[in-house]
Amino acid sequence: MKKVVTFGELMLRITPPGREMILQTPNMVCTFGGAEANVAVAVSAYGDEAKFVTALPKNDLGRAAVNELRRFGLDTSAIRFSDKRLGLYFTETGSNMRPSKVIYDRDNTAIAAVKPGDFDWDAILADADWFHVTGITPALSESLCEATIEALKKCKEKGITVSCDLNYRKKLWKWGKEPIEVMPEIAKYIDIMIANEEDCQKCLGIKMETGVDSGKLNTEMYKDLAKIVMDTYPNVKALAVSLRESVSADHNNWSGVLAFRDGDFHISRKYSITNIVDRIGGGDSFGGGLIYACLSDMDAQSIIEFAVAASCLKHSVEGDFNMVSVDEVKKLAGGDASGRVQR
Repeated sequence: MKKVVTFGELMLRITPPGREMILQTPNMVCTFGGAEANVAVAVSAYGDEAKFVTALPKNDLGRAAVNELRRFGLDTSAIRFSDKRLGLYFTETGSNMRPSKVIYDRDNTAIAAVKPGDFDWDAILADADWFHVTGITPALSESLCEATIEALKKCKEKGITVSCDLNYRKKLWKWGKEPIEVMPEIAKYIDIMIANEEDCQKCLGIKMETGVDSGKLNTEMYKDLAKIVMDTYPNVKALAVSLRESVSADHNNWSGVLAFRDGDFHISRKYSITNIVDRIGGGDSFGGGLIYACLSDMDAQSIIEFAVAASCLKHSVEGDFNMVSVDEVKKLAGGDASGRVQR
């Protein structure tokens, strides 16, 4: 069993039932979610040990959040509690031509108040095989950005593999710097980068035309993107990209590519996902699948096939968390997409 540590914000997710609009319904469904927590839950579901590091309010909401994480087998021993608030996000599930929506309420939260020295990274990272963070975490505050770099430096000292999903979120960068001023420093510590062309442009200043805006992806051009990224950052060993082609809110095509420093390049099969239940967390489930597959010593093609199949299945699961098993992912990756009842 491998040990994975993730670091980021856990939020209360507030969603109208079904396909109702926020302005339409008097009822809301409350669950928990957040990029790094989503990755940790996925890794735990596959059978590896996952520790989630965050800060939560010392009240009933914080305790409910911890209980939820423990329900999915996560190690919550490194969670810090404070008198600050819990972050919220509201999401509305789209349908057909009406897109899904996300509204953030994440100012002045417990995690945003975190500063260097608040976590004992030597203890937290003891025996860790892998550390995962996203570009969302340093976006939330200057002090949290500094704490993220502190953790990454400690990983480098200990020889722990670091993955980072750049996850560009324009609405979250409010503390005075743009991502292009911050993320290149963080990129110096990344071994496995997860990013699409927009992430690379907005976070690293790397521009590459892939045709995504036209709705048609030229996957071969990601070879060039990966080469530029790895030439710019010699520490990056591999670049993984999840590829979403949005036909409508209910119908997406989903695939991925995985490129290595030596030029080795792999493209997954493409899935046509119709009648989408919930696409939020799809990228995180891709990351969780990628981490598990890498730690399981799968060959390169199997790694990208596992990650894409895992995230494909996430589109059928409500909420942020992907709760599918290794067997279910491997079955889909192996070509069984029938959806027949299992008895």
